[in-house]
Amino acid sequence: MESQSFLQKKHVQILLTLILVAVLAGVVAYTYYTLQLAQGAYTGEVTIQVTGEGELTAVPDLGTFSFAVRAEGDDAAAAQASATEAMTAIVEYLEEAGVAAVDIETDNYALNPQYMYEERICTGNGFCPPGERVLNGYEVFQNVTVKVRDLEEAGAYIAGVGERGATNISQLQFTIDDDANLMAQARAEAIADAKEKAKALADDLGMGLGKIVGFYENNGDMPMMYGYGGDMMEDRAITMESAPAAVLPTGENEVRSVVNITYQLR
Repeated sequence: MESQSFLQKKHVQILLTLILVAVLAGVVAYTYYTLQLAQGAYTGEVTIQVTGEGELTAVPDLGTFSFAVRAEGDDAAAAQASATEAMTAIVEYLEEAGVAAVDIETDNYALNPQYMYEERICTGNGFCPPGERVLNGYEVFQNVTVKVRDLEEAGAYIAGVGERGATNISQLQFTIDDDANLMAQARAEAIADAKEKAKALADDLGMGLGKIVGFYENNGDMPMMYGYGGDMMEDRAITMESAPAAVLPTGENEVRSVVNITYQLR
């Protein structure tokens, strides 16, 4: 009997069939897995970002302004003594006028030497040697910030310190002393506004609103400033003795919160 070839044997054919089936199954499984990954890439987590705003207004209850005292002397002790005398008079005036000692704060105090250059005689050929730097005394600079709680007296305080030799008097800033509660209310309004916008957007997309995955708050409120149009330097032509106390309406301050919230959609 003529022997069968290797590929014609029945058990070999069965084995090849099983191998082919296994390969096809592997290809199908790999294709399914690849499609699942592709599907996740296109229909995975979907998020939206919305901005909410909250705003409140309140009458300011605190004003702040700053001023400086400058003094010069032949030596450091003389300059400090002169500055101390001028500052003491100003602080005593403020305290007697009703400003608490804790509301008068030194921001900067500096004692600096002052120099001058002595001229030297020029030589006959027209060469003039550079002058020599020599000590010419000392200068004291002290800057103070004042908190004003009786806002009706703010203009009088500014005029008063000027009359007593203060310089560099800043603009008056009206603020709210404790705005934490107002800020919390403005933030709550901003969050509610953002959530309402997010729900509307999710409905438009035919999806549901999921959990929050991102949050950022931007607080950009600025204090209101009033004053005499800028810093008042000591060489100003109009003296404080002739200037009446300014009338400074407080108006209202705005407390504003802007939030950006990122939601998942489902």
